[in-house]
Amino acid sequence: MAENEKGSVVPSEEMHAFVLRCMTRVGTPDHHAKALADLLTAADLRDHYSHGLNRLDMYVRDIQSGMTAHDTEPSVVKETAATALVEGNNVLGPVVGRYCMDLAIQKARQSGIGWVSARGSNHFGIAGWYSMRAMEQGMLGMAFTNTSPLMVPTRARKPTLGTNPLSLAAPGQGGDGLVLDMATTAVALGKVELNDRKGMNIPAGWGVDSTGKTCTDPKPVVESGGLMPLGGTEECSGYKGYGLGMMVEVFCGLLSGASYGPNVRRWKTNDRPANLGQCFIAIDPSAFAEGFANRMSDLMNHCRNLEPVEGEREVLVPGDPERQHIEKCQQLGGIPYHPNQIKYASDLAAELKIQPMKTL
Repeated sequence: MAENEKGSVVPSEEMHAFVLRCMTRVGTPDHHAKALADLLTAADLRDHYSHGLNRLDMYVRDIQSGMTAHDTEPSVVKETAATALVEGNNVLGPVVGRYCMDLAIQKARQSGIGWVSARGSNHFGIAGWYSMRAMEQGMLGMAFTNTSPLMVPTRARKPTLGTNPLSLAAPGQGGDGLVLDMATTAVALGKVELNDRKGMNIPAGWGVDSTGKTCTDPKPVVESGGLMPLGGTEECSGYKGYGLGMMVEVFCGLLSGASYGPNVRRWKTNDRPANLGQCFIAIDPSAFAEGFANRMSDLMNHCRNLEPVEGEREVLVPGDPERQHIEKCQQLGGIPYHPNQIKYASDLAAELKIQPMKTL
């Protein structure tokens, strides 16, 4: 993000309140709106701007159009002591995800592990938000979701799998912890779209054209091609990203009976409910060897204390960049936003006839 300009810092409490104002204005129940506000605020605090305020209008439109339900709740279809299948009933993804992770945590307290798969869900934002919910209870948390088909499998021509993110949060000592949150594609589609708007090429390995060939011009990738799996080309082990994306699909779409792979509706289309599949896992480390948090901290600190390569200041572990951004926000007194993001929020407020988001 570029350097802040005057008026582009928003207190996190105000960002949260703005989401509530937007969502309740279009008829979202207060507790559903709060789940979404918690998620979007956390995303921007953690420097995942693509999944925070940036996505707010999508949720607003889905409620306005009736494409996402606002008058029902997730429900359990079947369960055992350690597992559950949840029907999301087409409500907001963060509502489904929070319900499922809390259920997984409850089962992990009783059985050592809780595994919950959901169907009938929607876009759920950053996967790490759900994993960290378990970590805050001293547990390991994992979260997965399938998405609209954007990934072109290795040796193929057509997008078939989603970006299919996965997340793991594992507690260390003193509030420290590992937080891995990643897509199984080389990059998010938004990065390719941004280069297209700027008229800039993309690195080889990000995307392919309609023939399945590596492409450095972003336009064919956005218009008729797709994203490459994590790793890029086959020579650079892109088939491993393809395999990880398939694993996420097994956990999410196939186990739950949701839409899967090429059957998920295309990105930015609303011809039918998304019916996304998601998976949430909580693991109580006390069911295994004692001292997990000590070993987790020891491993993370060993990596952090490694001598960095020339030109670099430090070695990080997953979750450290996000912690650094949270500290930056605390120093600024709020979340820094580009002026265009503030304008976007102001335009949305004017459209909905609500109080605009206040900046410092």
